[in-house]
Amino acid sequence: MTTQMTTTRQPLLLKARWRMHNLIEMLAYCRPQHSETQREFCEKYLRPVFGQPDNEGNYILVVGHAPTVCFASHHDTVHKTDGMQEVLVKGDNASLPPLSNSSCLGADCTTGIWLQLEMIRAGVEGVYVVHASEEIGCLGSRYIVGRNPRWLQRLNAVISFDRKGTESVITHQMGLRTASDDFAVSLAKVLDLPLRPDDTGSYTDSNEYASDVSECTNLSVGYYSQHTKNEHQDLYYLKQLRDALVAADWSQLVIARDPSVSEYKYERGGWDSDWTRVNRQYNTSAFFDDMYPAQIGSSERDERDDLTDLLREYPAQIADWLDANNITYADLIQELDLVDPKMRRVTYW
Repeated sequence: MTTQMTTTRQPLLLKARWRMHNLIEMLAYCRPQHSETQREFCEKYLRPVFGQPDNEGNYILVVGHAPTVCFASHHDTVHKTDGMQEVLVKGDNASLPPLSNSSCLGADCTTGIWLQLEMIRAGVEGVYVVHASEEIGCLGSRYIVGRNPRWLQRLNAVISFDRKGTESVITHQMGLRTASDDFAVSLAKVLDLPLRPDDTGSYTDSNEYASDVSECTNLSVGYYSQHTKNEHQDLYYLKQLRDALVAADWSQLVIARDPSVSEYKYERGGWDSDWTRVNRQYNTSAFFDDMYPAQIGSSERDERDDLTDLLREYPAQIADWLDANNITYADLIQELDLVDPKMRRVTYW
């Protein structure tokens, strides 16, 4: 007999609330990359389980014999300053207190780490990676892919626990297909939760593996309004998801995507609705290199400078591309924590 998420929420059991208490403690740490609080967090919660990190700060643990699924998160947050913060739990919701000076809750991606620790405690086989530097360009995952360790060569799937909401199995990131619809449907079935394929993903660590691993997705973990003071975590859904991840039969996943084929999808601004390119390794600079080769390619400039120049040179085209991928004006204001220029105030570029 299968179980489904109930529409009428029942109070979390005492044992579940005790488990959630660990998450609330973890959320108290504000962890911008390279901060002292990030180091303290890793020492307390990650090193006792994962051991020493690699040279880039990634924590990696292999559970079982030659697992083919990787479960991913990251230990940095977008907090503007480090230190500790108060966390308010009201009913089945965790958030910042009303008068908090903190810039965000940090459920992105503390919730993902908590899920990984719960799965490890339950003995679920897999490769567990808590990446460094996701919020400043996925530098940790890029480092791993560049080294191509043996465990990576065996993978069929990378599942990031780093998506808002409660319904998404991401199939596209930044407009590129990184997971097949068949895989997304099978993951929803394996978890027995009301999840669905979602082609509106932005960018997270799993995207870095997409040229080497067949199925690379991002899974909704129940947070909302990430990167803002209004960020909050649905604890009820998280408990449902935790139990589903622990009970899942991961052998039932459908592996269908060919990682050597890069498929882009655009729906306006003159792009074809389904545009496939073969044998292309997708990353932000490679995408823009194809579109505007005269503007890209200087080995002396770093990628961020290239992107800044490109944004200045082609604002209308990039706006069309963002809109085609369902990234709205409000999304950018919220995700980047900008002051709305419509309010005639200064924003930072």
